[in-house]
Amino acid sequence: MSEQPNLRPIGVTLVAEQAGSGAFRLTQWRIARLTPGDQGNPTLWLQLAMAERAAYRFNLASGAPRLFVRAGFSGAPAEPSAITASQELAAAWMDGEQQVLEAPMPLAIQAWIEAYLARHGEAPELSRRQGRRRHATKSDDRSPR
Repeated sequence: MSEQPNLRPIGVTLVAEQAGSGAFRLTQWRIARLTPGDQGNPTLWLQLAMAERAAYRFNLASGAPRLFVRAGFSGAPAEPSAITASQELAAAWMDGEQQVLEAPMPLAIQAWIEAYLARHGEAPELSRRQGRRRHATKSDDRSPR
């Protein structure tokens, strides 16, 4: 199978850790390792989207780029189902009561995203107000101008 230029497999290795004391023990999940390629269980597909280019640039420029894994509903055992390099998408998952795990982005993935941005160009950043307008429906947008 030939790889698509905007799609890469990432192997995900999770570990469970016990936190708390006494009767109040809690299992917390964390990403032990992210491996470019299909060497993990599970393997998730990182797909880059043109609409997320500004979010990718923001992540890469942060000094400590991260990948975010959607891992099922909060409070339940972690079941990885999706991966993204967009903090905005990860925040939307959390708004939907999903647990999101994060880990440092492997250098190979950073280079791949940089190449994607070079190939497709940088996206203009929207101001916070423009972003709200873009996502608002007409019935929600009743604020005075």
